[in-house]
Amino acid sequence: MPVIEGGRITVLVDNCARGRGLLGEHGLACWVETHRWHLLFDTGQGMALAHNASLLGIRLELVNAVVLSHGHYDHTGGLGHVLEIAPQAKVFTHPAALEPKYSRTNDGASREIGIPSTVRRAVDGRPTSLALVERPTEVVGGVFVTGEIPRRTEYENTGGAFFVDRHGQHVDPLLDDQAMFFDSRQGTIVLLGCGHAGVINTLQYIRDLTGGRSIHAVIGGMHLATASRDRMARTIDSLRQLGIERLVPGHCTGTAATSQLWSAFPERCAPCGAGAIVEFGIP
Repeated sequence: MPVIEGGRITVLVDNCARGRGLLGEHGLACWVETHRWHLLFDTGQGMALAHNASLLGIRLELVNAVVLSHGHYDHTGGLGHVLEIAPQAKVFTHPAALEPKYSRTNDGASREIGIPSTVRRAVDGRPTSLALVERPTEVVGGVFVTGEIPRRTEYENTGGAFFVDRHGQHVDPLLDDQAMFFDSRQGTIVLLGCGHAGVINTLQYIRDLTGGRSIHAVIGGMHLATASRDRMARTIDSLRQLGIERLVPGHCTGTAATSQLWSAFPERCAPCGAGAIVEFGIP
């Protein structure tokens, strides 16, 4: 796997914002750039993406490819705008991301949480720009998406009541959940949308795919808001064993889980939030 010599990751959308005038919304989007290419990992709900990009001096129209971590609205809602201003962009996603998705609220009601209909129409209108991936796939030189992630740990789950039907009769295994990763001078960089496949499942799979290469940084949502005490303890223990050098937990990680990660790795954690920047490949 080629080493990406240098670049930066800018968080464009997150649940909170870290700069004056930036907007926070429940969702995630990250801009990944080098001197050769520009990538967008997820697109948030669509209300904050363009505003924050403009304020941060990021030109979304230059994007070469968009990676969707999974098919929920808070990761896909801004895609329609991106496709409108960047007709050259190729979209990488799992086929199941395009299927109906629902969740159950605390009162037992059903709520649709899949790709918004307006975005789906935009995607359907550009079939040649859509790359449906189920296996590890190269996006641009040296940058990969995992495709489906094997579920190996017994303590990780999707993190919620997710279904593929409105009546909640058929559980959504979220096979579309995938991560993006690439190699830098310091080690592998991993971007997570929500980590519905399990953070440790994801990282262990990426270690397998990279021949055991050390993981330098993990950035994004980890969906640990409802994690049990046992799951958190075992997740933290596994992160220690993996030797992750930098953790940037955001979006759906959850306040309590984020606090526990900061407590366990005080020198390794960094704040997320719209406007946060992670540079890589710089000695």
